[in-house]
Amino acid sequence: MKRFFLIALTLVIAVGVASQLRYLIPVLELRDHNPDDTAFMERAREHGAVRYEWRDYEQIADDLKRAVLISEDARFMEHIGFDWRGIRHAIERNEEAGRPVAGGSTVTQQLAKNLFLSSEKSYARKIQEALIALMLEATLSKKRILELYLNTAQWGNRLFGAQAAARHYFDVDAQTLSPAQAAQLAVLLPRPSYYDVRGTTVYVEQRTLWIQKQLPLVRIPPP
Repeated sequence: MKRFFLIALTLVIAVGVASQLRYLIPVLELRDHNPDDTAFMERAREHGAVRYEWRDYEQIADDLKRAVLISEDARFMEHIGFDWRGIRHAIERNEEAGRPVAGGSTVTQQLAKNLFLSSEKSYARKIQEALIALMLEATLSKKRILELYLNTAQWGNRLFGAQAAARHYFDVDAQTLSPAQAAQLAVLLPRPSYYDVRGTTVYVEQRTLWIQKQLPLVRIPPP
């Protein structure tokens, strides 16, 4: 019985991994092709036009790159797609809540979700997200992953990418964001639609100041 269970489990895992290989070709295409669309943009278009303007890595302020990593993924330059410490912390929070409330996602995992998946909070989707993240890390440079993330992340209602966010919130280009502006944009990432409607809060102001102080400490992929 135990041997049968192990065989069955192995087959289930193998089928699950194989089913995710359909994402490999789209991931490989990202090496030299900038996406025109993402899964999140498609869903946003159901409610109206989206704002999305691509900017190359060098056309985005370094302070925004640093601020996003401070806010979302401090170990980005070290991990291979997911952060075990972040995952462990998320599991502990989920167990305390009795349901999935935290994901512990890295920038690479968030990119996988933004490009191909949904915002559903489930362990099945997290596994799918992790497998795609591994593909991204295996085929793309850290610079390319961060460039893709900054251009496809949602920053407000039907608002995607650093350039559209910089124009919407501060009426500047992504390349000329100040340290304070960059830090504030990073704070908005976890709840972009909420803050787009609500505006600046005490939490946003305090978190912005904290991130701004950390900017000199962060290493980012070179141009």
